[in-house]
Amino acid sequence: MLKLKIVSPERIEFTGEVESVKVPGTLGNFEILTDHAPLISTLKKGVVEYADQQLPILGGFVEVQKNQVSLCVELKEE
Repeated sequence: MLKLKIVSPERIEFTGEVESVKVPGTLGNFEILTDHAPLISTLKKGVVEYADQQLPILGGFVEVQKNQVSLCVELKEE
C-alpha cells in the first residue's frame, strides 16, 4: 500500500492509503505502485486517479519516497 497525501493551496484534498496513483506527468501519464523508485516530477493539466476517485488538476508536483506519495497540485476551477 501507498500512503498518499494530496495538498492544494486551499486545503488538504486527500490523505490515506491507496493501492496505486495515476498522475499526468509533464512527459506523459504514469502510474505509481507499491515499492516505486524514488522520484520527483512535474505534473501538467489532467486528472489524478486514486482509490476510485478522480481529481482534475491544472498542474503541480509529485514526490515518491519509500511508499509515500506527496502531491502538491493546483486545482481546476469549477
